[in-house]
Amino acid sequence: MFGIGMPELVIILVIALIVIGPQKLPDLAKSLGKGLAEFKKATDDFKQTIEADSRTEEEKEHLAKLAEAKRKAEDEQAKAAEELRVKVEGAAAAPAAQAAKAEAEKTA
Repeated sequence: MFGIGMPELVIILVIALIVIGPQKLPDLAKSLGKGLAEFKKATDDFKQTIEADSRTEEEKEHLAKLAEAKRKAEDEQAKAAEELRVKVEGAAAAPAAQAAKAEAEKTA
């Protein structure tokens, strides 16, 4: 604990007892304990807030990656659908063109 061993702690307590007096020392210790407890609570709250913000940023990054992947998949799907449409129209147009050519030959 901050490099303070038992002998140093005893010396500090003896000096505090002499300077402050035996009547005020328990009140001082109680106030010091409350102050340390409030400080610990405040640091724990701060730590939780930082962790929550960190999780929020990670979630935002993950959602952005998912949105990008979705956009790419939709683009690929649209491209494949367009290629299929062109193939179907080309296949449907070929017999019609042959029929028109055959009819033109008959009339000629």
